[in-house]
Amino acid sequence: MGARIVLTTAESKAQAQQIARTLVERRLAACVNVLGPMHSIYRWKGAIENAEEWLLLIKTTVTAAPRVQDAIRELHSYELPECITLEVEDGSREYLAWIAHNVD
Repeated sequence: MGARIVLTTAESKAQAQQIARTLVERRLAACVNVLGPMHSIYRWKGAIENAEEWLLLIKTTVTAAPRVQDAIRELHSYELPECITLEVEDGSREYLAWIAHNVD
């Protein structure tokens, strides 16, 4: 069925919820879980940064994943938003079918 999970982070709960809602409204994702707040430590432009962020777990399909990545770049405030796609190797057949049915 070709399910994928796309990961991204957002700088605020409001931004995470806006991205999540837009992805579901556009039928690019069947579901988006918003988790946080969490603390991220990362290197950016030569400095070590420490930020509070929100994690989005985006349930989509293999064919929609590139469009999810495009939408994240469009909607995100970060200069370089995280966008990592993971292949779903196994899962409930019914749940995977539900994802496929709710993503165009």
